[in-house]
Amino acid sequence: MGDYILSCCSTADLTKEHFEKREIKYVCFHFELDGTEYFDDLGESVSADELYTAMAGGAETKTSQVSVGEYIEHFSKYLKEGKDIIHVTLSSGISGTYTSACIARGELKERFPGRKIYIVDSLGASSGYGLIMDKIVDLRDSGMTIDVLYQWIEENKLNMHHWFFSTDLKFYIKGGRISKTAGFVGTALNICPLLNMNNSGHLVSNEKIRTKKKVIKRIVEKMEEHAEEGLAYSGKCYLSQSACYEDAKAVAELVEKRFPKLDGKVEIFNIGATIGGHTGPGTIALYFWGDKRIN
Repeated sequence: MGDYILSCCSTADLTKEHFEKREIKYVCFHFELDGTEYFDDLGESVSADELYTAMAGGAETKTSQVSVGEYIEHFSKYLKEGKDIIHVTLSSGISGTYTSACIARGELKERFPGRKIYIVDSLGASSGYGLIMDKIVDLRDSGMTIDVLYQWIEENKLNMHHWFFSTDLKFYIKGGRISKTAGFVGTALNICPLLNMNNSGHLVSNEKIRTKKKVIKRIVEKMEEHAEEGLAYSGKCYLSQSACYEDAKAVAELVEKRFPKLDGKVEIFNIGATIGGHTGPGTIALYFWGDKRIN
């Protein structure tokens, strides 16, 4: 297992059980639901069902990142045990948490000069970011040293693809990701925008597709275009969803049909409170290893 720990933010959107089983440490973001603050603690304080039901009913949400002080407290626990650290953050394209983690590292390097603290910008989010963590646990457990593993993440993180769509544009309009006019037209025409995360870790609109059935087909076609080894892909594949499990299941079934080596192996997770606080209900995301993201 080595003399270092792997750490991430709760916005990697796997389950508490998954993190504990794989020995991944994590630090929690924060969110507010109608003025009450909670930790984004993988659904322990507020379950996904409770969150999305409240949002559908008009509840107001706000999110906030991990503070420098919280990072210092989190890292210090392991540094005091003589452990080195690789901490992977939520994408700098959608959050300032990478900067906060780097500031914390700078302060702690003075207190623990003999320890290694690597901070990695995942350029990813939600369970795609979680899938990166899952892969580097495999590499850690295979005996890879901290220095080699850090280099591996930096060289390979853009091979993690994030494709997603939404069947409900209300929260994208509310958050300013889609204009009110475009949102009104999109809703009227039953458009489900297909988006992806680009190579700078920003969310970008890729295609505007009419009807849910067509966008489900198209998102799987994107996997066919970009997955490593094409239809022979045998790596892990994750989906995340916000209160639309049946739609996620439909995507999973189509993926497993098109990629024979994934039959019965696609895993579905909830989109957590931080990411879900911006997307709202109705978002499906598909994650897989593929060619290098260039847009």
